[in-house]
Amino acid sequence: VQLQASGGGFVQDGGSLRLSCVASGRFSRYVMGWFRQAPGKEREFVAAIGWLRGSGSTVYANSVKGRFTISRDNTKSAVYLQMNSLRPEDTAVYYCAAAQTTVVATEPWRFDYWGQGTQVTVSS
Repeated sequence: VQLQASGGGFVQDGGSLRLSCVASGRFSRYVMGWFRQAPGKEREFVAAIGWLRGSGSTVYANSVKGRFTISRDNTKSAVYLQMNSLRPEDTAVYYCAAAQTTVVATEPWRFDYWGQGTQVTVSS
Protein backbone atom coordinates (compact mmCIF):
# COMPACT_ATOMS: atom_id res chain seq x y z
CA VAL A 1 0.00 0.00 0.00
CA GLN A 2 1.31 3.43 -0.93
CA LEU A 3 -0.09 6.49 0.81
CA GLN A 4 -0.07 10.07 -0.46
CA ALA A 5 -1.03 12.79 2.00
CA SER A 6 -1.98 16.34 1.06
CA GLY A 7 -3.86 19.37 2.29
CA GLY A 8 -1.44 20.87 4.75
CA GLY A 9 -0.71 24.55 4.84
CA PHE A 10 -0.51 27.72 6.85
CA VAL A 11 -3.52 28.85 8.87
CA GLN A 12 -4.20 31.26 11.69
CA ASP A 13 -5.24 30.31 15.20
CA GLY A 14 -8.87 29.14 15.10
CA GLY A 15 -8.78 28.27 11.44
CA SER A 16 -9.53 25.01 9.64
CA LEU A 17 -7.79 22.63 7.29
CA ARG A 18 -8.75 19.35 5.69
CA LEU A 19 -6.06 16.75 5.14
CA SER A 20 -6.48 14.00 2.57
CA CYS A 21 -4.65 10.72 2.13
CA VAL A 22 -5.12 8.57 -0.95
CA ALA A 23 -4.04 4.94 -0.92
CA SER A 24 -3.06 2.56 -3.67
CA GLY A 25 -3.69 -1.14 -3.35
CA ARG A 26 -6.13 -2.74 -0.95
CA PHE A 27 -7.63 -0.05 1.24
CA SER A 28 -11.01 -1.11 2.52
CA ARG A 29 -9.62 -3.59 5.07
CA TYR A 30 -7.00 -1.39 6.66
CA VAL A 31 -7.30 0.64 9.80
CA MET A 32 -6.29 4.16 8.79
CA GLY A 33 -4.67 6.62 11.11
CA TRP A 34 -3.26 10.11 11.32
CA PHE A 35 -0.19 10.93 13.36
CA ARG A 36 1.81 14.11 13.77
CA GLN A 37 5.32 15.08 14.72
CA ALA A 38 6.39 18.50 15.87
CA PRO A 39 10.06 19.59 15.83
CA GLY A 40 11.97 18.00 18.67
CA LYS A 41 9.05 15.80 19.70
CA GLU A 42 8.11 12.18 19.17
CA ARG A 43 5.49 11.17 16.68
CA GLU A 44 2.09 11.15 18.34
CA PHE A 45 -1.26 9.64 17.56
CA VAL A 46 -4.02 11.96 16.35
CA ALA A 47 -6.94 9.85 15.10
CA ALA A 48 -7.77 6.47 13.60
CA ILE A 49 -10.70 4.85 11.86
CA GLY A 50 -11.53 1.17 11.50
CA TRP A 51 -13.13 -0.77 8.70
CA LEU A 52 -15.13 -3.56 10.26
CA ARG A 53 -18.80 -3.73 9.31
CA GLY A 54 -18.25 -0.99 6.77
CA SER A 55 -18.88 1.92 9.09
CA GLY A 56 -15.50 2.55 10.66
CA SER A 57 -15.29 3.15 14.38
CA THR A 58 -13.11 6.10 15.35
CA VAL A 59 -10.62 6.94 18.07
CA TYR A 60 -9.14 10.37 18.83
CA ALA A 61 -6.34 11.72 20.94
CA ASN A 62 -7.70 13.75 23.83
CA SER A 63 -5.92 16.85 22.55
CA VAL A 64 -7.97 16.90 19.34
CA LYS A 65 -11.27 15.40 20.45
CA GLY A 66 -14.15 17.64 19.49
CA ARG A 67 -12.04 19.63 17.03
CA PHE A 68 -10.83 17.03 14.52
CA THR A 69 -12.88 14.50 12.57
CA ILE A 70 -11.49 11.50 10.72
CA SER A 71 -13.47 9.89 7.92
CA ARG A 72 -12.90 7.51 5.04
CA ASP A 73 -14.30 6.90 1.59
CA ASN A 74 -13.53 3.37 0.50
CA THR A 75 -14.79 4.07 -3.03
CA LYS A 76 -12.01 6.62 -3.41
CA SER A 77 -9.44 4.78 -1.26
CA ALA A 78 -9.14 7.95 0.77
CA VAL A 79 -9.05 8.99 4.39
CA TYR A 80 -9.59 12.54 5.56
CA LEU A 81 -8.85 14.60 8.64
CA GLN A 82 -11.02 17.66 9.09
CA MET A 83 -9.28 19.98 11.53
CA ASN A 84 -11.26 22.83 13.06
CA SER A 85 -10.42 25.33 15.77
CA LEU A 86 -6.74 24.86 15.08
CA ARG A 87 -4.23 25.99 17.67
CA PRO A 88 -0.53 26.83 17.43
CA GLU A 89 0.24 23.60 19.32
CA ASP A 90 -1.27 21.66 16.41
CA THR A 91 1.67 22.74 14.27
CA ALA A 92 3.44 19.61 13.03
CA VAL A 93 4.06 17.35 10.10
CA TYR A 94 0.99 15.16 9.73
CA TYR A 95 1.32 11.57 8.50
CA CYS A 96 -1.31 9.12 7.39
CA ALA A 97 -0.75 5.44 8.04
CA ALA A 98 -2.39 2.09 7.36
CA ALA A 99 -2.55 -0.93 9.65
CA GLN A 100 -3.43 -4.50 8.72
CA THR A 101 -5.53 -5.11 11.78
CA THR A 102 -9.14 -5.38 12.82
CA VAL A 103 -8.55 -3.35 15.99
CA VAL A 104 -8.56 0.43 15.73
CA ALA A 105 -4.94 0.96 16.69
CA THR A 106 -3.30 4.05 18.17
CA GLU A 107 0.33 2.96 18.56
CA PRO A 108 2.66 3.85 15.68
CA TRP A 109 4.29 0.41 15.72
CA ARG A 110 0.98 -1.21 14.79
CA PHE A 111 0.89 0.63 11.47
CA ASP A 112 2.52 -1.05 8.48
CA TYR A 113 2.51 1.69 5.85
CA TRP A 114 3.19 5.41 6.09
CA GLY A 115 2.71 8.38 3.82
CA GLN A 116 5.29 11.10 3.31
CA GLY A 117 3.74 13.71 5.60
CA THR A 118 2.22 17.13 5.06
CA GLN A 119 3.14 20.25 7.02
CA VAL A 120 0.51 22.06 9.06
CA THR A 121 1.47 25.41 10.55
CA VAL A 122 -0.87 27.36 12.83
CA SER A 123 0.11 30.90 13.68
CA SER A 124 -0.95 32.70 16.83
